[in-house]
Amino acid sequence: MQSIGLSQSLTQTTKLTPTQIQVIRMLELPSIELCQRINEELQENPALEEGPESAGEEGKNGIEGDEFDDNYMPDDGYDDGRQRDPLQNDEFNYEQYISDDETPSYMLQPQYSGADEDRREVPIIGGSSMIEELKSQIYLTKMTKPQRHIAKWVLGNIDDDGYLRRTTEQLVDDLMFQEQITVSDAEMEDIVRQIKQFDPPGIASANLQECLLRQLEVKMEEKSTPAIELAYRILKEHFEAFSKHHFDKIQQRLDCSEEEFQAAVQEIVHLNQKPANAISGNIYETQRETIIPDFFIEERDEELYVVLNTGDIPELHVSREYSAMLDQYSAMPKNKESRQAATFIRQRLNSAKSFIDAIQQRNETLMRTMTAILQAQYDFFLDGEETSLKPMILQDIADKTGYDVSTISRVSNSKYVQTRFGIYPLKYFFSEAMTNMDGDEVSTREIKKILQELVDSEDKSNPLTDEQLVELMKTHGYTIARRTIAKYRDLLGIPVARLRKALL
Repeated sequence: MQSIGLSQSLTQTTKLTPTQIQVIRMLELPSIELCQRINEELQENPALEEGPESAGEEGKNGIEGDEFDDNYMPDDGYDDGRQRDPLQNDEFNYEQYISDDETPSYMLQPQYSGADEDRREVPIIGGSSMIEELKSQIYLTKMTKPQRHIAKWVLGNIDDDGYLRRTTEQLVDDLMFQEQITVSDAEMEDIVRQIKQFDPPGIASANLQECLLRQLEVKMEEKSTPAIELAYRILKEHFEAFSKHHFDKIQQRLDCSEEEFQAAVQEIVHLNQKPANAISGNIYETQRETIIPDFFIEERDEELYVVLNTGDIPELHVSREYSAMLDQYSAMPKNKESRQAATFIRQRLNSAKSFIDAIQQRNETLMRTMTAILQAQYDFFLDGEETSLKPMILQDIADKTGYDVSTISRVSNSKYVQTRFGIYPLKYFFSEAMTNMDGDEVSTREIKKILQELVDSEDKSNPLTDEQLVELMKTHGYTIARRTIAKYRDLLGIPVARLRKALL
């Protein structure tokens, strides 16, 4: 029989300090989102104030002053003892709390910015939203007032590309759950049908095929041509085959000439696959194309330096008024009300100080990381040539700064740097290494660049297969397996040879 008794044991628990939690969250934020986060904190915490401290107090609690220099340039060796990761301590495993970031698939092309521009001014985005543009068209229909209310709700389900991907049944159920409005399937279908007549043509379509067909229908209503009518038949009857580029089969089935087929194809390729983009002032598209650099690379005395973009980030300090109130309540006779008031004020003050400390640590971590990237890729920042990029992985920068790899990942994700040659995401500077036929280590980015150039210069009527690309890469000094070619081709967004065949 098993005995029951009491025993003692020691266990180690992981605890996060408020500052560590703040830094974790803030490391993810680019400059423009940090400004938004600061504004939210200013509204929520009255003990946090914007602006410089009064004379004699400046720098004591603020995020600027002697404690932090936005032109910070650590020594090359990084052995000064300051490289301790602010998110790491003996009891804290950062990776247990934050999953690894996925490397973004996008890559920016250089965008020149004149030297006389004020770089630190965050652009103000204007224009009406896509939904507002569509809502204005509701009043041009014969919908009743209750139907208009439902129509506005339906418009909120349209995605950023302009598609309404939810079924009638899903819309009816969601409307009942969210708005407590009961409507029949038939009435919902009628409302959606009217929305699909809105401009631009194709808006609120359920899928790409419906979107393109709607645009062709509008063209036929305005002025029909044999090419438009044939294009409509192709998409209506052979959409799947067309999407797979089985052009010969489609042409045979429709019994049309090469000239007629190509004329129809030209009508199709000029259709808009994302109808939301056709709406003037689409604020989503404007925001997506607006890039605010988090760092600037500047040259002084023939040396390159990192400058942190603090353009619209305000100075912060702990409220002296709240500090004085705490002193007053602490000096009062102890009772329930005074203790509660003192506790509340102390919590607000501690929260404000923790928030300021988190921003300080964020800025220092960003600066140290970007400075390490600058030193590792110094040649690129001098000449802007892609071939100057050296193989570099997150671990390289982690070793150089003393931070954890997950911290470097957080810093490099969604951050941008402005150079003399354009604006680049920090992820742009990371790539693995390969060895060429001469035994030299080269960046995989250079391999991808050559692969892209080969595809760009190929005969579009007879595209290069992966096997042919393997042989051509050998002539450039790189022995690469076919599966590796296929991998890089997918990463570059290059379709297989059959799908690259030109529509001539």
